[in-house]
Formats: sequence, structure tokens, C-alpha cells
Amino acid sequence: MSLIGARFVSLIGLGFGDCGKGLFTDALCRHWQAHTVVRFNGGAQAGHNVVLPDGRHHTFSQFGAGSFVPGVATVLASPVVVHPTALLVEAQCLEQVGVGDALSRLMIDTRCRITTPYHQAAGRLREWQRGSAAHGSCGVGVGETVRHALQHPAQALHYGDLLRPALGRDKLATLRRTLAAELDLAQAFRVSDWAAEAQLLADDGVADLWLARVQTLLRTVPPAKPAAIAERLQRPGTVLFEGAQGLLLDEWRGFHPHTSWSSVGPAAAEAVLADVGVAGPVLHLGLLRSHLTRHGAGPLPTHDMALDVLHEPHNLSGGWQGAFRRGHPDAVLLRYALDVAGPLHGLLVSHLDVFDTGPPLKWCSAYGTPGGETVSRLPLGAPHDLAHQAWLTSLLQSAEPRYAPRPLASAAEWVQRAEAVAGCPVWAGSHGPTHTDLRWLKPLA
Repeated sequence: MSLIGARFVSLIGLGFGDCGKGLFTDALCRHWQAHTVVRFNGGAQAGHNVVLPDGRHHTFSQFGAGSFVPGVATVLASPVVVHPTALLVEAQCLEQVGVGDALSRLMIDTRCRITTPYHQAAGRLREWQRGSAAHGSCGVGVGETVRHALQHPAQALHYGDLLRPALGRDKLATLRRTLAAELDLAQAFRVSDWAAEAQLLADDGVADLWLARVQTLLRTVPPAKPAAIAERLQRPGTVLFEGAQGLLLDEWRGFHPHTSWSSVGPAAAEAVLADVGVAGPVLHLGLLRSHLTRHGAGPLPTHDMALDVLHEPHNLSGGWQGAFRRGHPDAVLLRYALDVAGPLHGLLVSHLDVFDTGPPLKWCSAYGTPGGETVSRLPLGAPHDLAHQAWLTSLLQSAEPRYAPRPLASAAEWVQRAEAVAGCPVWAGSHGPTHTDLRWLKPLA
């Protein structure tokens, strides 16, 4: 498939996140003059950074990362978990950096599940109670919203429900009682770090305050039916599907339990098109960094504290996600992500400028195990087999990276090695934080 005149394009992270989805979404919206960015998975825990040449910056959470480009719309498709009040805050932040019409360019599928203050409090309490076995929550309630909706589908709050305040109020009261009963609030009240979240979950009056605030969003962004979304996506021109998180955090293929409650890969983007009745081939592009990164808990076999000197202005340690870690390029995890994704049409890579200023990067080609085995490819398990994914987690936690004899000499060598593993071209690489730092490495044909 040619990259020239691409109609539908998905951007799929191949790592643990922080692979440049914001940068590439912004750059490709400009390059292809895209009219719409579709968020097709995840929720308000996304953090896609876009930096403009004039210095303006925004970390996109729910709005599409093409929003700096005039006229580009955002569609939050039905798998996305929407945090309405966080959307209002993000719209205010965008207005401060010169994007005053973000809400008027937003469509939200009426079926989107909704994160409430009760979900957020319950999710935080669960993560606190896990202690040293923490999963790595971002603390915004996305996973809790999905978990609760799966276990209690009749209680799930959807964006369209918010048009009926009485229905919304009833669902909020029911889900609050359910979540409170699942947690030991008495214990939480005795611990100062937990008491505020426990108090919120015990307060039925929060619902009315929250619903009143949400009406501000509904007046500007009414729920969109699938037919209206289909009409938007069928307009002439390019539509970008902006993935959240990365395939190594996929709910079924990531390394359990340190995963997202979200399906991340190309099939998830295609499912959105099929769901609204739009047909057409999708050009799938895999996104990755020149080196691996990870927030918080979970395996990262090539983690190297010597790489902490790499400049990272928008990914800090601390907070709910925990420490931000860096690792050397890992061919084993790249092969695994590619096996999960299926055939891709090409790769886009960020942070190639580390070869100009950073410490040497080493190429990990395989792992050694405590039993003396060499692992160069991780086995795919059966679909939805979390026991297999937990076994992979244990394997990675004990793996010893085996590096090539010498460090990578240049960005060109990195590209050559990545293409050999992936069997598809690296179309473009970024050597800086803005769309002007993107360099096309292959002709667009």
C-alpha cells in the first residue's frame, strides 16, 4: 500500500508507550492534511506530547494530538473511556496555548463508557492496597471503569446516559454503592494517604456536583450516534487513528498484570471502522523509540540507569505512574510486538537524535535465562490466556539481556537493524521534538 494519498492510517505504539504518538500524529496531520483524528482505545491516562516550533507545548490526554492544526477534528470512538470533567480541564489548557475551539471540533460516541470520580477513587484505593504488587496504575480510573462495566454491565454509565440526569443520577448512586462495598473503606479511613479517596467514595453528594459540571460539556459536545461518526470518517481526505499506550501494554498481549485495560493493536482500529459501517483498507504504521522506556511497575529487561541522563522534559518520575525508566533497544520485545500486531506497512521512529548527544546504545538481540537457555523470540499464547502472559512476565523479570559486541554506531545502523527485524521499512525518523524535526527516510511511493 502506498503512503501517498493514504485514506485511513493507524499509528500503533510498539513499546510500553511514550513512543512519539503525539509528535507523529501532529506531523502526519500536517503532511497529509488530515481532517480527523480518531482515538480508538484507552482513555484519559494517555499522555501524547506535541511541541511546536514556536515553543508551545501540550500533553494530549483525550483530544487528538492533531488539534494544533486548524480544522482537524477529534472523534472519541466507543471503545474509548471518556473522563468528561478532565476533558473540560484539557480544553482550558489548550485554550491557553492558542487552541480555543477544541471542544467545537470534538465528537464523542454516545456509547463511550464514562469515568466518574467514584471510579477514580476506587481505582486508586485498589492500587494503594496492592502495595509492592502494584500494577502500575495512572490513577485516573480508566481500568476501574472498564473492570466495573464488565462485572456490572447494567451499572455502566455511557456518554448518552448523561442527557438524562435522572438516569445518570441513579447509575451513579448504584455504582458508588457497589464500589464502596468491594473495598474496605474503614481501613482506608485509618490511613492518611487513603482517607481522601475513601471519603470521596463514601460521599453520595459528589454525584450531583459532578453531573452539574458535566452539563457544560454536553451543551457543546452532544453525544454522537454511529451514523454521524460514519459520515465524518467518510469525508474525502485522510483520517488518522491515534493509538494510546503501546502493544506491550495490551490488555491481552501485554505482560500481565502490568497492562492497560485496552486493546491496542491494528485490529482495534479496524474494528472502529467496521462498527460504524465504514469500509476501506487501513495503512498501519508501527511507532517506536530509538530506546525503550517504561513508567512504573513491570518488566524492562534492558533497563540501564546510565541512560537516565537522556533528556526527558515531559516524562518525570513520581506520581501515580512511578519511576520513569529507560532501556536499550530490545529486538526480542520488538519481535514480540510485531508478532502481536501482524503485518505492518512501515515503522516511524522517534528520538534518533540520542545518537548525537546521548550515551551509547546497545542492541539486545536475545536473552539468557537462569536455566542457561537463549531466548530470541517470545511465544504467542492463545487469545485471552492471561496465565501465559503472566508466565511471560516472570520470564522477562529473570531475563539477562545479551547485547551485540559493540554499541550502535549511528541512527543509520539502528534503522538497518530495526528493518531487518521487522521486515518492513522505517519510513521516517524524528531527530527532535517538533514536526519540523521529522526526516523522511524512504520515498513516499
